[in-house]
Amino acid sequence: MRVPAKIPVKFSASRSAFAAALAIAVIGVSSAASAASGTVRLTVVKGGWFIGASGGNGVLTFRGRHYPLSIGGLSAGLVFGAAQTSLVGRVSHIRRPSDVAGVYGAAGAGAAVGVGANAIVLQNNKGAILQLQGRQVGLMANADLSGLQISLQ
Repeated sequence: MRVPAKIPVKFSASRSAFAAALAIAVIGVSSAASAASGTVRLTVVKGGWFIGASGGNGVLTFRGRHYPLSIGGLSAGLVFGAAQTSLVGRVSHIRRPSDVAGVYGAAGAGAAVGVGANAIVLQNNKGAILQLQGRQVGLMANADLSGLQISLQ
């Protein structure tokens, strides 16, 4: 019985690098493809004198279901006044409703007298990205660091 000769297979560095890059790209695409998005409506009341506090509620709509949200936060810096903000927008890079829950941080400055428009993009520690826009009513001046905690009720 005759044993076939082994044929040596040569891998070049460029072929190995290409194969590794292809594997990483496939993993990245499948991970991004499994993430989904939803819509968010939030109402936040903020007030302060040097130190500010905010609270409110909202609704996440994800895969046809509605999930109530609770919002709380603190601000440190120059905060004067009070305002109510109504925001609507989109949340992306989530796989389940609980991915929206978490701490969102922002640094900003602004002022509103009467009615003003707002737009903001925030990201939490789970990678969820909120893209929100809306209107603010009240009298508020701020230059602060803010933390916003969103929880599922």
